[in-house]
Amino acid sequence: MLVRVLCMLAASSAGGWSQATKPSEAAPARVVYLKCGTLIDGRSDQPRRSVVITVTGEKISEVKGGASLPSGAEVVDLSTETCLPGLIDTHTHVLLQGDITPADYDEQLLKQSREYRTILGTQAARRALEAGFTTIRDLETEGAMYADVDIKRAINNGIIPGPRMQVATRALDVTGAYPLLGYSPEVEVPHGLQMVDGPDEARKAVREQISYGADWIKVYSDRSYRVRPDNTVDGIPTFTMEELRAIVDEAHRQRHRVASHAMALNGVHNSVEAGVDTIEHGAYIAPEDMKAMIAKGIYYVPTLYVGEYVAEGRATTGAPVWREIPRIHGETFRRAVQSGVKIAFGTDAGGFDWKMNPAVEFPLMVKYGMTPMQAIKSATLVASELLDWQDQIGTVEPGKFADLVALPGDPLADITALQKVNFVMKGGQIYRRPERPPSIPR
Repeated sequence: MLVRVLCMLAASSAGGWSQATKPSEAAPARVVYLKCGTLIDGRSDQPRRSVVITVTGEKISEVKGGASLPSGAEVVDLSTETCLPGLIDTHTHVLLQGDITPADYDEQLLKQSREYRTILGTQAARRALEAGFTTIRDLETEGAMYADVDIKRAINNGIIPGPRMQVATRALDVTGAYPLLGYSPEVEVPHGLQMVDGPDEARKAVREQISYGADWIKVYSDRSYRVRPDNTVDGIPTFTMEELRAIVDEAHRQRHRVASHAMALNGVHNSVEAGVDTIEHGAYIAPEDMKAMIAKGIYYVPTLYVGEYVAEGRATTGAPVWREIPRIHGETFRRAVQSGVKIAFGTDAGGFDWKMNPAVEFPLMVKYGMTPMQAIKSATLVASELLDWQDQIGTVEPGKFADLVALPGDPLADITALQKVNFVMKGGQIYRRPERPPSIPR
């Protein structure tokens, strides 16, 4: 028997692979040509007209002026539309479905299972993609533990459609500073994040979250807001500086970055002093802290719309300060634009219902001082740099992923056009065409 096997092996090596065992040759990559009437490429300040984008497999292989195409080529005609890089939202919560009042939040954490919330999260991810957001940074699960890691994994494995994701898992705060609050001490209730007290607990939590798949560490750096007579939003800092520095040091030591929810004067200041990587919300940022943010390369993710969206609901449930915060927030944003702070697009989608288009953020950015092109770049080039994915996404250039969107109209003339995306391609795969509406009704 052994002799027979050896003879068969010898015959195989002498005559090459048999027809049955010969590896199949790799199929050639699919080539698609996108004919764009106008291209805003995310890098240049000037749009280009009549451009053809060649997509080979999952990457962009060529971007050139309109020319004749090969006979029989697969062409997507977007000649009456404006093409852009896939949009990037750097502050979302796919596991949260609206958070106007404390009752809304309690309902989700107390009456919805984590499994049900995860199912809703997959729908939220798909809505983001079909709205044109081909990449998101999801900044914590609000009590759903590590479900964001699994949603990200399911998208990456092709099980469900959705954007590219970076995730922050559970987020960190101190005891007594984050919902659910107000229940009897005898009642064990879930919390929307991981509570830590002291530098050692903080370091351990960072290590734990990273071990379970966190790309970012998120901290809640302040709470209990008030508006002072000088129009400064003030609040109570949560972490001590020793705790906050321990979190930042441990995350950076493991080559991870830190996002800080910091609404008010001292929360922002402490975060900047500790060396976080992004300031989230930033309703008030002191001029000195803006200068420090520029010097340290700290990004500002303002999330203007959600503040206006939740303001009335929160004001009527015992926090009238929320009626004043949107005005101060807009003034802070204007100062940040004028000062040259790096501003990345972020919406806090999930804080408002995912049935709403996250692109509602763009008009407020323009209202408070950005040009339309600056607003677009905040959601493309600048956002890709915040994620450290600028070599892969954020601009329309050869070698980058074919993450592309298109829309009727001119967003440089009317920024609300970005709420009308009707073509979405991610990694060379088309998820939405002009003639086909979203698969999930809005």
